[in-house]
Amino acid sequence: MKETYARKWLRDALGIFNLELGRLLRDGGVMIIFVVAGFLYPILYNFVYKNGVLEDTPIAVVDDADCSDSRRMIREMDATREIDIAYRCTDMQQARGLFQERKVNGIIYFPEDFGERLAGEQTAVFSIYADMSSFLYYKNLLMGSEFVMLHEINNIKVERFRFDGLTDQQADASVNTVLYDDNNPWNRAFSYSIFLISAILMLIIQQVMFYGMSMSVGTMREENRSFASLPDTLSGHGVGRVVLGRGAVYWLLFMIIGIYVGLIVPAMFGFPQRGSFRDIMVLLMIFVTVCVFFCMSWSTLVTRRESAFILFLFMSPVCIFLTGCSWPATAFPAFWKWFSYLFPSTFGCQAFINLNTAGADLEIVAPQLRALCIQGIVYFVVACGAVYVENFVIKRKDRIDEVRKGMEQRIEQRIERRIGAGKTQI
Repeated sequence: MKETYARKWLRDALGIFNLELGRLLRDGGVMIIFVVAGFLYPILYNFVYKNGVLEDTPIAVVDDADCSDSRRMIREMDATREIDIAYRCTDMQQARGLFQERKVNGIIYFPEDFGERLAGEQTAVFSIYADMSSFLYYKNLLMGSEFVMLHEINNIKVERFRFDGLTDQQADASVNTVLYDDNNPWNRAFSYSIFLISAILMLIIQQVMFYGMSMSVGTMREENRSFASLPDTLSGHGVGRVVLGRGAVYWLLFMIIGIYVGLIVPAMFGFPQRGSFRDIMVLLMIFVTVCVFFCMSWSTLVTRRESAFILFLFMSPVCIFLTGCSWPATAFPAFWKWFSYLFPSTFGCQAFINLNTAGADLEIVAPQLRALCIQGIVYFVVACGAVYVENFVIKRKDRIDEVRKGMEQRIEQRIERRIGAGKTQI
């Protein structure tokens, strides 16, 4: 019975799948990266940022102004959820001492001319100094002081309009021309963990896959082997089978990790899960597929096993920044906006936050899904091209080596014949 092309294609792809799976299971370092990092990193990050909401951060205040305005602002800051005015110091030296003894996590300083500048309708300045050993200390001090500052600015404007002869109603209408209601339904407590972990969870899938695959490619290169060597039965025409056969191994493994990261970990730590199971699974299947081709494309540039760890330290903060969760993507310079399009995490994290945290559906995240599909097509072509080029270079190198060895053998034979002829004459 003649074998059809489809059956031969599937048989070849399955053979490559088994070859890659066996190679992966024999590499203990890569399996540690996949299993330990893939399953423990999400737990570790959640434990580190478990207390996503920090209240009543102890703060020291130095009030050199000693005026009604500064005292009122200090009382209002103390009344916020974020700040607890634990110490009122006479000078900055005393406040720094408390800071160094870890009794406070920040300092608020009002200069002597604070009240005078406000009375003279000039810009008044007060300073804050935050403990950066934890981002939550900085966040609380900044948010608490800014809420009070904005409230005071509004009151100052109203008072100045009243001084100009306007009634209370007219002054209030002049200041608050557009009424708005501040509502943050997806993260009412401003939890840092909900804000950050939702993006990190999807980034873990991409980064762990990339570092594990890069370590595998680096190991093969160090051992003078190649990920692109085509089986003899393919006769150099099976590039697509090599990419899909190898990729299927990582796709199956990281779909398991993806379900764990995207569905189980948020439930374990009580994070919002407003997206439907079907929508999350659709996103995971597309995202993991794109990550496979992305990692196969870029890992071809890795020549040494330890290079993956250098990339880990350098690229992880960059990728989390480019997702737009820590800085709005609309404010990105043009270069960084285009650069962010190289990474599946840029669109995968945005889609996951919208689905799982904000309760959107696939129609809402369709732009991100379309971008991921375009990335998948591009990286599949690039991965196929990388395999084809490397396989071509390997075969070209093998032919050159064969020619060189043949020439060396012929030269040795000629030398031996000449030496034999010389002995005969003697």
